[in-house]
Amino acid sequence: MTGTASSESQGDLLERYTRSLITVFGTPQLVLERGDGAWVWDTDGKRYLDLVGGVAVNSLGHNHPALVAAVSKQVAEMAHISNFYTSRAQIELAERILEIAQAPEGSGVFFGNSGAEAIEAAIKLARRTGRTGIVAAEGAFHGRTTGALALTHKAAYREPFAPLIPEVSHVPYNDIEALRAVVTEETSAVFLEPVQGEAGAIPADPAYLRAAREITAAVGALLFIDEVQTGIGRTGDWFGFQASGIVPDAITLAKGLGGGLPIGALVTFGPEVTGLLTAGQHGSTFGGNPLVAAAGLSVLTSIESDGLLRHVSDMGEHLATAVGSLGHSEIEGVRGRGLLRAIVLRSEISAAVAAAAREAGFLVNPVSPNAIRLIPPLVVSREELDLFIAALPGLIATAKESSS
Repeated sequence: MTGTASSESQGDLLERYTRSLITVFGTPQLVLERGDGAWVWDTDGKRYLDLVGGVAVNSLGHNHPALVAAVSKQVAEMAHISNFYTSRAQIELAERILEIAQAPEGSGVFFGNSGAEAIEAAIKLARRTGRTGIVAAEGAFHGRTTGALALTHKAAYREPFAPLIPEVSHVPYNDIEALRAVVTEETSAVFLEPVQGEAGAIPADPAYLRAAREITAAVGALLFIDEVQTGIGRTGDWFGFQASGIVPDAITLAKGLGGGLPIGALVTFGPEVTGLLTAGQHGSTFGGNPLVAAAGLSVLTSIESDGLLRHVSDMGEHLATAVGSLGHSEIEGVRGRGLLRAIVLRSEISAAVAAAAREAGFLVNPVSPNAIRLIPPLVVSREELDLFIAALPGLIATAKESSS
């Protein structure tokens, strides 16, 4: 059966899913059909407030007119050309990324298709130093390809695929002395997230990132900041590292940069780092093609023209304050930055809260047993956030009742 009958239920479609896809994600919760702004609809016509945002990908929400226009225009002209050639859109996107990153002269951009690809490029860049040691943080998530997986901390992700690349050390996050103790002249690079998203929206202390810059510089190691989830306005700055005032050696990007289209990027800072990878040492067939480059330019232009950096900061603070003002005995607090937030619960009921939320028309992510992650489109409004906040006590009550 190849067509989709209008009478098919969610259950029918999900049964087809399990028969035709490799179910590495398990069985999906819903079959979604369309979206608009911060809202999505399933194939049964039910509407949900999307507070997951494609896992921080849908930066402009769904059906944003500027993104739709840019992609429609570009696909009608030329979608793909391979990297034997380039396009105006690719050049302009690279220039714009370097501008907002405040990268020095001699910096550069490599385009891939995902965050994991950006990390893989960064690992190869680190190897070009002639050193082999890599340091990452406990709780880190850097991707699932085999190189990126070696940097990801969660044992359940790594162990089925061991042995991975060697000489990767994990140290406690936000612990300056632990980092200082492990970074040596054998270290090629340190990889850090400004906010650990998959660990539950845990922000780095700015002093920690400044210390990481000092520690790596002292021994000639590179400092790579993984901005795959935190970049492109998610924290209220263009990039999460900027609040600390440091200049890293490279950053990795993906997710929100394409607004829903697949794109990743490695951004190098300064000619010495940029020159480590030379012609023929890396590549990507699809990376930075005209279609995704046009999407990326549209995203960056809209974030700036619509004042979304300030909006993200304001909405993030409003969310944290309003949830705290509930004074709910089950809510321990809200952590994170901008619109990368986690509501921390006192009981391990996050999955039940997410299920109750979905039934009530809200999509949230139970990122850990006692934390609900919210990563909505950057365009989400105060009124939309308030709908969820007002519903939250009831969702917790339903969850506790179902878990008892």
